Amino acid sequence: MSDMGTTSTSVAELDAALVDCRACPRLVAWREQVARDKRAAFRDQEYWGRPVPGFGPTDAPLLIVGLAPAAHGANRTGRMFTGDRSGDVLYAAMHAVGLANQPTAVHAGDGLELIDTRITAPVHCAPPDNKPTPDERERCGAWLRAELALLRPRAVVVLGAFGWQALLPVLADAGWAVPRPRPRFAHGAHVELAGERGPLHLFGCYHVSQQNTFTGRLTPAMLEDVLRRAAEVARLTSRTEVSTT
Repeated sequence: MSDMGTTSTSVAELDAALVDCRACPRLVAWREQVARDKRAAFRDQEYWGRPVPGFGPTDAPLLIVGLAPAAHGANRTGRMFTGDRSGDVLYAAMHAVGLANQPTAVHAGDGLELIDTRITAPVHCAPPDNKPTPDERERCGAWLRAELALLRPRAVVVLGAFGWQALLPVLADAGWAVPRPRPRFAHGAHVELAGERGPLHLFGCYHVSQQNTFTGRLTPAMLEDVLRRAAEVARLTSRTEVSTT
């Protein structure tokens, strides 16, 4: 993590520093190799091939935490969960419950806007086989710590066990009281953490990976239910048209 990242006074400044990060040699090599070689379907496109910053309003009361950019999704488009099937599922559900202005995410200039919600990840570069190492997770966690220091979430939805395990120590460092033993990840898990900045509601949700969505382990209804519950405790229903159907 760059010195600028640790001293950023705004999320915009932090994101600008993040996209220049080269702290993890394996991830740098992989993200750039993918951007050079490309997938045949996208051979005419210029890949982003850099760290992918968070996406959404910086004053969002609701935060969604994923895993890492997909090689031919966010690593191509430069925006979280954009241009792949995981994003198709996530943004359709967010739109269904009033957290996005449209159900699709194709490229960074497609007009998608998130409503009172920001998306980030514990690892900001696409990893080989979608599996960051513990060292990479820890190194990149400094960016998540810096981002959380600038945000004021009231609820967090964590997509998958990797994100859950990565986020808990970051939340503890940020001043929230994480119980011992640490809460275990489960789909639909809900834990309220006390903190100096107010309580934080933590929700677990299966990741929107193709492995989960294609097999039916995670259905759109299951995802929408978790998002709706998180939006309610984040007190978004007074400001957004969160569907209850």
